[in-house]
Amino acid sequence: METIYLDHAATSPMHPEVIEVVTKAFFQTYGNPSSIHTAGRNARKVLDDARTSLARAIGAKDTEIIITSGGTEADNTAIFGVTNALKSKGKHIITTQIEHHAVLNTCEKLEKEGYEVTYLPVDESGRISVESFKKVLREDTILVTIMYGNNEVGTVQPIAEIGELLKEHQAVFHTDAVQAFGLEKLNVDELQVDLLSVSSHKLNGPKGIGFLYQRTGTNLNATFIGGSQEKKRRAGTENVPAAVGFAKAVEIAQNEMEKKRAQYLQFRDIFLNILDREEIDYKVNGSTEHSLSHVLNISFKGMDVESFLVNLDMSGVYASSGSACTAGSIDPSHVLVAMFGTEREELRNSIRFSFGLGITEEMIKEAALRTAKIVKRLAN
Repeated sequence: METIYLDHAATSPMHPEVIEVVTKAFFQTYGNPSSIHTAGRNARKVLDDARTSLARAIGAKDTEIIITSGGTEADNTAIFGVTNALKSKGKHIITTQIEHHAVLNTCEKLEKEGYEVTYLPVDESGRISVESFKKVLREDTILVTIMYGNNEVGTVQPIAEIGELLKEHQAVFHTDAVQAFGLEKLNVDELQVDLLSVSSHKLNGPKGIGFLYQRTGTNLNATFIGGSQEKKRRAGTENVPAAVGFAKAVEIAQNEMEKKRAQYLQFRDIFLNILDREEIDYKVNGSTEHSLSHVLNISFKGMDVESFLVNLDMSGVYASSGSACTAGSIDPSHVLVAMFGTEREELRNSIRFSFGLGITEEMIKEAALRTAKIVKRLAN
C-alpha cells in the first residue's frame, strides 16, 4: 500500500538538492565562522552568502537577518527581545487568539511578569478585524504580534493593513510567517513589519534552523547570552551546513512559488470534488478568500477526530488534527475554539490535510477516496 504524506504544514521532507548541498557543506565547510584562519574565513563567506540569499527572499538587507534554531526561537526572540527593550515605554501587547503556541505561551509568560496582553478574537473564517485592532491599540502598546497565515486552517491575516496603521506608532510590529514563507510572496517593506519569523523545515529545508528579520533601528535585546555572533543579537556558533541548506531550499521555493500555489489549489479542488462525488457530508474550515494554498482543514459530520486519524494512518494517509506541537493533547484546537466557540462539532471532527513536495494528482485522488471510505464506515 502506498503511503501518502499530507502533513506538510507540520514539517516537510528535505529537497534532494538541499540534502546534496548540506552534505557537501558538512565535508567542506567545517570551520567556525568566528575564527580568523582560512577555514574560519571560508565558513564565514559561506554563511554570509546564505544570509544574503535569505534576506533577498523577503526584500531585506543581510544585516537584518538573525539566524536562529527555528521558528519558535525566532518568535521568542522577537517577543522577549522587544518587551525587554521597550518596557519603559509601556507594557501593552496585542496578539490574536489563534497564534502558534510559540507566541501564545510567550505572551502568557509575560502576563505573569506584569505585561497586559490583548488577544484579538477572529470570525468563523479565522480572520481578525482591522476595526477591532484599531479599538484596542493604545498609546502604551509596545508590541503587536500577529501571524501571517494560520498553521491549522490556513487563514491569512491583514498584515499590510495593520502595518499601515502602525507607521506612526511606537509599537514594534512582528509577524510569524513560518507557515507562509516559501509559498507567499513576502516583502517586509510592503507588509511594513519590523520583525518577521520563519523556519526552514516548513519549505523542504533542514530542521533546527530559521531566522528572525529585524528591521534596522528596531529595538531588540538579545535573549541568548554568550559570544558576539549574529552581531551580538544571538550568541552561539552558527550552524553553517544548515544555513547553506536553508538558503538552497529558499532559492528553490522562490523559483517554484507560483507553480506550487497553482498546483496546491488544484489539489484542493480535486480532493473536495471527490468528497462531493462520494456524497460525503463535510465543511471546509477557514477563509475561502484569504488562505494559504497548501492547507485544507475539513470538518466531517459525525466523525471523531481521534479514531479518524488512527484509521487514516492505518490506511496510509498521514494527516493531522491541527498543530503538531499539541499532538497527544486531549484539549480541542485553540484555533477552532476561537473560530467556533466551545460547543461546536468542528472541534471534534476536523482534520488538516496539507500539501507539499512529492505529492501528485493521483496521490490526492487516492487519499480522498481512502478518506471517503473511512467516513462512510465510521460516521455516526
